[in-house]
Amino acid sequence: MLRALARRAVSLALSLVAASVVIFAMLQAVPGDPAAFMLGLNARPETVAALRAELGLEGGLVERYASWVAGMVRGDFGTSYTYRVPVADLVADRIGVSAPLALYALVLTVAVAIPVGLLAAASRGGPADWGVMGATQLGIAVPNFWFAMLLVLLFAVTLRWVGAGGFPGWDDPVAAMGALTLPAVSLALPQASILARVLRGAVLDTLEQDYVRTARAKGLSRRAVVVRHALRNAMIPVLTILGLQFSFLLAGAIVIENVFFLPGLGRLIFQGITQRDLVVVQSVTMLLVAAVILVTFLVEVAYAAADPRLRRR
Repeated sequence: MLRALARRAVSLALSLVAASVVIFAMLQAVPGDPAAFMLGLNARPETVAALRAELGLEGGLVERYASWVAGMVRGDFGTSYTYRVPVADLVADRIGVSAPLALYALVLTVAVAIPVGLLAAASRGGPADWGVMGATQLGIAVPNFWFAMLLVLLFAVTLRWVGAGGFPGWDDPVAAMGALTLPAVSLALPQASILARVLRGAVLDTLEQDYVRTARAKGLSRRAVVVRHALRNAMIPVLTILGLQFSFLLAGAIVIENVFFLPGLGRLIFQGITQRDLVVVQSVTMLLVAAVILVTFLVEVAYAAADPRLRRR
């Protein structure tokens, strides 16, 4: 098992290197000069050249790529063109919003998807199954930004239970969690729908296995068979989806963070793109890719924990 995980770790490290090359190359291909953009149309050429040198934009592509990677390895992500502060400080400030939001949405996803998926599987072909399948299909089809605006209209504008946006900070944890609730629900709706359908299908496949028939022949109730036997063996595809979903929730909340004016990493990337702050965009994107790869590796470890057969490979 350790050898297999070591091979997987090497493979993921190579993926990280490939991702860094792609991210750097794509952002270098963006037309325009960030220094000229910052100084405006009337800037003198020598002033633009001095700012380019200050921002580290001089030199060849290979030299700049090597400098960027070496800096990231040392924990130096560069200095933001716009904010004129280290990108690491910006990330440290914004991750305090994005990470709790992603975890909150993931908890909501699991809390809703597992009982709903099990209910649909246990009542296959019945009214509950049809109801769950219809509701989850609707949850997948509805765009989460549109659903987010509906939540704002209902709970912030009409009922006035929560604010329409913004983040008060963690000095008041109750107010902070209240500000993250509607964004987390918006993010969790489609993910819970997907996970519930995957779980239902996996449980139904497991229920067709011989050992499950044996368990039924011993007199176990259908509920006990589903919970004790089918759920555990259906966790492999569920873990795969959970790993992908956490990555999406962490990296894909750009729209939701902008709908609710949350100062997270997604909003930081959006601001970096609009302000042509390439250092921020490429560094934050690289960090998110690294987070996705790390989560993928942890899912591999979870596979081995869930399925003893994988530990012997």
